[in-house]
Amino acid sequence: MEIRQIQFRKLVFDRLLLEPLQQMDPMLVLVFADKKYLMDPAVVSGLHAAFPDVPCVGVSTAGEISNQGMGNESCVVTAMRFAHGSVRVATAEVTTLEESRQAGVAVGKGVSGSDLRAVLLFAPGLSVNGCALIDGLCSIVGDEMEIVGGLACESGIIRQTLVMSSSEVSARRVVAVGLYGDHLAIRRCSQGGWVPFGPMRKVTRCEGSVLLELDGEPALDLYSRYLGEYARELPDSGLRFPFEMHHARPCSTDPGVIRTVLDVDRSRGGLILGGDVDPNGYVRLMHVTSAKMVSGAGQAADCAQEPQMTRSPGLGLLISCVGRKLIMGDQIVEELEMVRDRLGRQHTVTGFYAHSEIGPLGATRTCALHNLTMTIALITEDV
Repeated sequence: MEIRQIQFRKLVFDRLLLEPLQQMDPMLVLVFADKKYLMDPAVVSGLHAAFPDVPCVGVSTAGEISNQGMGNESCVVTAMRFAHGSVRVATAEVTTLEESRQAGVAVGKGVSGSDLRAVLLFAPGLSVNGCALIDGLCSIVGDEMEIVGGLACESGIIRQTLVMSSSEVSARRVVAVGLYGDHLAIRRCSQGGWVPFGPMRKVTRCEGSVLLELDGEPALDLYSRYLGEYARELPDSGLRFPFEMHHARPCSTDPGVIRTVLDVDRSRGGLILGGDVDPNGYVRLMHVTSAKMVSGAGQAADCAQEPQMTRSPGLGLLISCVGRKLIMGDQIVEELEMVRDRLGRQHTVTGFYAHSEIGPLGATRTCALHNLTMTIALITEDV
């Protein structure tokens, strides 16, 4: 596998600097950029002109990840060429939330194949039900397929997110990248560093991503009681106290899906979470420190590699939640340094700060939509 990368900064773009990437005749180009880059027709046309016959895929971000570390208002372009593998891209439009599962089915059919080894999945951060999207994709490629990706984001208040494909940039397009070939290997892991506390509670009423009752009590009342003085700062303080959600397994020691509290519904006593709530599930509260977040990122890096994979340089795809960046502040650089050290500096890294992450759930390896995790995929190729 050959990988080359360039990073444009401070909203500057010079197509001539892409020449080293063009010379390698890439099979796939990943673009993670500040939204201002993807809204600039000169940038988009410049990328497509530089790689006219190559899948050029990416998203808008709340921060960009590269070999140089974390960037803001930058554009990271990473070109890949496999020695034996191949790439195919499928896209689908989502105009309403209800179309999300259908879009997952469509891109699943577009990338399905006997030699499919992994799927990179990118979608808008708004106007898409990520859980339904993943469910639709898995219904075609299988629950055990190596799927990893994230939902697009932007810095500041999230009003519009963008997804880039070889045809155009869109606020409503889902893109799946199929990676094929027996020589490809991929390991992925999602970890947060969050620590559960308090008892497991049964979900007794919910509507989509709105959690209305726990153990028969209004969810907002119970949540506020646990938060104490932090309840006065809702919904902002909800970022620091997410839920761990289990699918009807109250005694399970496996980690559950993390759901951020995005907002409150005071009229109904509910909490608006960052993904669907399992109506038959159980949840419990979680908390964290910056040190535990850094440790969790390191654990994800350890989990995402095997001894044989460390021998050949590959690509580390890092997708971290924007919520982690907001909580950790300047300490966010420690997360990236930890991951790079644990993965090994021989690997090229790219990625972004996302609205939500797409990756495996615990030891089951089943793909799920996460909030507040560091999700890592390490892609290598035996030659």
